Amino acid sequence: MTINGTFTIKMTPEAPYDVEGGITLGRVRFDKTFVGGLTAQSVVQMTAARTAIADSAGYVAVEKITGTVDGKVGSFVVLHTGIMNRGTQSLTITIVPDSGTDDLVGISGSMDIKVVDGVHHYTLHHELIASRGD
Repeated sequence: MTINGTFTIKMTPEAPYDVEGGITLGRVRFDKTFVGGLTAQSVVQMTAARTAIADSAGYVAVEKITGTVDGKVGSFVVLHTGIMNRGTQSLTITIVPDSGTDDLVGISGSMDIKVVDGVHHYTLHHELIASRGD
């Protein structure tokens, strides 16, 4: 199944924890509110690296999303891996296997994010498979 919607973000950056040789390492917390097929709140913990080249950077993040997916209540965790290589971007967001709770036990899939005219849009590609109870 595929669902779409938008989300808002509140960003809380920390001071960089390592700056050396043109590389800056830092952490940021994001609080998100999703609307649409996914109606939820989330907390994201991100660690990022910026380089001396303005358009080259990378980040990894863990995000716990709590709310409803197509009316099913629960939470799940996604992992982000983002790279910008001299302006060329790639982003992978994957649901952590077996991270679903309540009605979302057995959820799997991925998420795409696009920013259009300053508005954050998501597409959640997901499946719900009955838990084996392992």
